[in-house]
Amino acid sequence: MQSQDLEHQLELYSLIYDSIHNGSMVTDADGYVTHFNKPYGDFLGLDPSAQIGKHCTQVIENSRMHIVAQTGVPEINQSHLIKGQKMVVQRIPIKKDGKVVAVFGQVMFKDVRDVTKLAKKLSLLESKVELYEQELISIRSTRHTLEGIVGESDTMQTLRKEASKAAATQFPVLITGESGTGKELFAQGIHHASARRLYPFVRINCSAIPKDLLESELFGYEKGAFTGARTGGKPGKLELAKHGTVFLDEIGDLPLQMQPKLLRVIEDKEFERIGGTSVIRSDFRLIAATNQNLEEMLTDRRFRKDLFYRLNVIPLHIPPLRERREDILPLVKHFLNQTSQEAFLPEITLEHDAEEVLRSYQWPGNIRELSNVLERVLSSLEGNTIRLSDLPFYLYRSRKIASKLSALSIREVQSRAEKEAILHTLRLARYNKSKAAAMLGIHRTHLYKKIKKYGITRSSYDNLQE
Repeated sequence: MQSQDLEHQLELYSLIYDSIHNGSMVTDADGYVTHFNKPYGDFLGLDPSAQIGKHCTQVIENSRMHIVAQTGVPEINQSHLIKGQKMVVQRIPIKKDGKVVAVFGQVMFKDVRDVTKLAKKLSLLESKVELYEQELISIRSTRHTLEGIVGESDTMQTLRKEASKAAATQFPVLITGESGTGKELFAQGIHHASARRLYPFVRINCSAIPKDLLESELFGYEKGAFTGARTGGKPGKLELAKHGTVFLDEIGDLPLQMQPKLLRVIEDKEFERIGGTSVIRSDFRLIAATNQNLEEMLTDRRFRKDLFYRLNVIPLHIPPLRERREDILPLVKHFLNQTSQEAFLPEITLEHDAEEVLRSYQWPGNIRELSNVLERVLSSLEGNTIRLSDLPFYLYRSRKIASKLSALSIREVQSRAEKEAILHTLRLARYNKSKAAAMLGIHRTHLYKKIKKYGITRSSYDNLQE
């Protein structure tokens, strides 16, 4: 019975050896052939069994199997010339108790041209991987890069450099600045420039999520964790951001009771879902942003010191637009070009007086307000040039603008103010024209005529700021 088992094993080993796709040969410590598989015999036109017992130099020209047996040094992926054809082979010494007892040789490629073919395939695969990576990046939620952030001031150039350095690390980043300065643009830019760009960018607005739902949004929950919970549970934002970036916007509004829980997750990178018992690990990079003064909040004990110091490893402060006026016109031109391209409109230009007003205005709402104003202007613009009379009156009403208005007639100024008043009233009345007419103290028919005269549409008042 044991003899039959041994015969069966030997037969199986022989079948395995003959099934090796490329040719292979085994010699003993003196270089004599002990094994010679069928594919090698077919390739060389030799009878495999007839080669057993011969010295390797009698079977294979230029053979080095006996040399490897003597040196005990493997030769991997070496060139070997047989019958005028270059091959790629490997010769591996087999040792027992530190001594070479055999040498295994194998033809890896029967023709060196096979290596070239493989290299071309690898090159093609690398190109495909690069293409798929670019598609993944475009599918992810980041649309902004650091290079695409508009600004020519020294401040913005320095900020882009600092953000680029931050992208090369894994440390937390705290971005501060007034509302509308572009904090999320920098957060997305850092993510896009980092090694995590192929993974998710998950944004969490701490001020927009109700306090009682914030914990479940961050950590997720298991089935039946609370009334109204999904049947199968739900993963939290921190879990979804695995290997990616978590952007905590308005971090100053994070409830005090949530702050120690967030601190623990940042330090340990592990947490449990609400109602769960298993620990979830999530490797993510944290970027936080706020328009509040967190250092003042520390004094008032509205923000924890330990969390602040954990977040404030790499601080980036974005100054308001009024402190970097040289960025205003480049931003204006960027928005106008972007809008004209998206709407297939001709190029929009600015008159000098309009440029001066835009440059000198304080912009308390920063870039967000600037974008809003330009959208309002374009919604009712006649022609391709923005003039002073096209801008909202509030932009220049507090300035001494007599010289700037010299080209405008009293009628034009009155018309502009009248249009502003109608737009504002329509917005207050939620576009109920009867109600708006009553608020303005005019007849509804008269209001219809004014709306037609000024080309006022629903989008006009929708884009109007309070």
